[in-house]
Amino acid sequence: MSTTIPTLSNFVGGQFEAPRAGVYLDSFNPATGRAYARVPDSDADDVNAAVTAAQAAFRTWSRTTPEQRATLLERVADLLTKRLEEFAAAESRDQGKPVGLARMVDIPRAIHNFRYFAGHTKSGTGSSSGALSYTHRWPVGVAALISPWNLPLYLLTWKIAPCLAAGCTCVCKPSEITSMTAYMLCSVLKDAGVPDGVVNMVFGTGTATGERIISDSARFFKKLSLELGGKNANIVFADCDFDQALSTSVRSSFTNQGEVCLCGSRIFVQRAIYDRFVDALAHQAGQLKVGDPRAADTNLGALVSREHMEKVLGYIQLAREEGGRIHCGGERQSIDIQGNDGGNDGWFVPPTIITNVSPTGRVMQEEIFGPVVTVTPFDTEAEAIGLANDVPYGLSATVWTENGKRQRRVAEALHVGTVWVNCWMVRDLHMPFGGCKQSGLGREGGTHSLEFYTEVKTVCLSD
Repeated sequence: MSTTIPTLSNFVGGQFEAPRAGVYLDSFNPATGRAYARVPDSDADDVNAAVTAAQAAFRTWSRTTPEQRATLLERVADLLTKRLEEFAAAESRDQGKPVGLARMVDIPRAIHNFRYFAGHTKSGTGSSSGALSYTHRWPVGVAALISPWNLPLYLLTWKIAPCLAAGCTCVCKPSEITSMTAYMLCSVLKDAGVPDGVVNMVFGTGTATGERIISDSARFFKKLSLELGGKNANIVFADCDFDQALSTSVRSSFTNQGEVCLCGSRIFVQRAIYDRFVDALAHQAGQLKVGDPRAADTNLGALVSREHMEKVLGYIQLAREEGGRIHCGGERQSIDIQGNDGGNDGWFVPPTIITNVSPTGRVMQEEIFGPVVTVTPFDTEAEAIGLANDVPYGLSATVWTENGKRQRRVAEALHVGTVWVNCWMVRDLHMPFGGCKQSGLGREGGTHSLEFYTEVKTVCLSD
């Protein structure tokens, strides 16, 4: 007996609408490999309708007071809090991550995004020398917000919340692979009283690369903020707190199946502790449970899609061909998923640790974005810095050392947007976030986000 699967709609001008061409995409449950929802495959007509709605709404929304916008953002956060379990279950089923991770991290951070920007205020500066001078900011207009599939709701709200707080309206394009919680968010926005057209959601396939976005928007002089991934270094010096560096490295390597732009996928360990660290890392990684994302004791769920799983496995095979040694993992893992979904065709890959690969090879230079890390020895501080910087990316890095002078010296020498010293993924939303080199351009977070969504002018009033 066939089961009817849910069909998602676009959200345009405050209304749920079918795609104008009537075409849909299958959305798959990564744990079973089976389609469980239908997502609009929108086209230019759908996008144009959303832009028109956002432009119309901007005329009113941009004139609301910060207090009015803050009240609505708090109301969105309150409604998300009430539906936290529902959103966590949907995020897990849609993306493949353990439901416990969605419950503890993804959904609470989405809620925090709305609360943070609701409470975030910005004041102008003034001076007087024969005249009163001050700065005035006003919202830019309609923003196009594109969000990825690894942290679907969290990263979408990271963009929506400051956009609305600044007085802009938006057209959002979630990943076609993970659209469910974005669709659910539309009803929350509507229930919270966000005016029609302020937030529009158009589902479907989109532009493949940030480079294409930059090229297409250049002639219009559009403001851009792009975070485009990373190949992050995790540098472990011999004078580190070994146990802390080890346990955190396990987390920074394999959280969310390694599908986090900030994961430390290239681990560099000083030679004096290299063998001990590799053995301990492989042992702890081998203890992580790969299983049903719904289970409370699951550490790693499924990769987001069959294509992505095949990409990850392809890099592991490439490492083998280049002489790499696989210390754990390395193969697709079969997981029997019980319950209504049934089957064991999910896209699971266990934690994989590789050594003996060239720093200049593809496995060390290209973003794999899965539960795969390489571990490489180094001798000197200068060598570690050189290895860390020798990639096209520059998003983040982690440094483990108890030497205070070395902490600052190394952190300031790394060509990345964020450096964590003796910690990982400690986020302060006041701080600027973004990458350099091929990891993107622009910065978000706190005043940096609000500056992006506004223009500034200087006003000088004569005495």
